[in-house]
Amino acid sequence: MLRTISESDGYLVRQVGAGDQEAFRTLYRRCQGPVYRFVLHMSGSHAAAEDVTQDVFLTLIKDSDRFDASRGSLLGYLLGIGRNVLLRRLEKERAFVAFPGAKTTDGFETRKEKEHASLVVQAVDLVRDETIGRVRQAVLSLPTYYREVVVLCDLQELSYEEASGILRLPVGTVRSRLHRGRSLLTEKLREFRKPQMPVAAAGANKAKPARSTP
Repeated sequence: MLRTISESDGYLVRQVGAGDQEAFRTLYRRCQGPVYRFVLHMSGSHAAAEDVTQDVFLTLIKDSDRFDASRGSLLGYLLGIGRNVLLRRLEKERAFVAFPGAKTTDGFETRKEKEHASLVVQAVDLVRDETIGRVRQAVLSLPTYYREVVVLCDLQELSYEEASGILRLPVGTVRSRLHRGRSLLTEKLREFRKPQMPVAAAGANKAKPARSTP
């Protein structure tokens, strides 16, 4: 969960703006992990997670005066920056792959189903455990506007209100997207659980001639 708003965060951010390296290291230790995991869940790429996390903290150094502790926690503020940086990156690299058949409403175009595997394959390499790998594949296959609420609320365990502040959306929109995102996720996981017929066996069955009735 996000920590309660504290004067400590605001003070440390001000110190960062004044060039205090120890204050920066303290904030980095507090917030780097959640920011990195958010980007990793959203992108399926360790490289993207590292790059975006670095950009987030560089932005904090450069624009430390933009953080207002009265409007929310520092972690929520940094996750918001990370989300914006990542979406620009995905749009630029055209790496976004939507759930097959889903319609977009947030400015991203869905691609053809045959392109879906490209991002899912990246998720397989992230973990050794098959179950976790399948969950991450399914999450990565969601459209961005469903994926981000699932990542924030289910994987990062944030409240609707916290996710609403990060995404700058009404709480009702967060709830509805999360409901739909969970439904799509369940459908995808159900597909992954279906047993696959071995290719050789499938080919043999297809090639086997039908017996004629005597």
